Amino acid sequence: MVERLASGPASVHGLTEPFALSQQMISKHIACLVRARIVIKTKRGRESVCTLRPEAIKTVSDWAISYRRFWEESFDKLDAVVQQMKKEEAGR
Repeated sequence: MVERLASGPASVHGLTEPFALSQQMISKHIACLVRARIVIKTKRGRESVCTLRPEAIKTVSDWAISYRRFWEESFDKLDAVVQQMKKEEAGR
């Protein structure tokens, strides 16, 4: 859904079409995205239109990148400890 909105605004009905989900389930998903401030939902007549907030996606991306670095560094340190333990074990 976010990928679809990246190409431009879409109606709730338009977002429902590619998925094998009820409109109610799609509406709940959209409500979560709105609460997370990733999507803006506006009324145009009888239709609701959703628009992606790219700045919100960048915030999530920046957050994920920082955690990725943290975990990669942690796993590198763990690997170094494991390799040292294997060398010590082999030397006995």
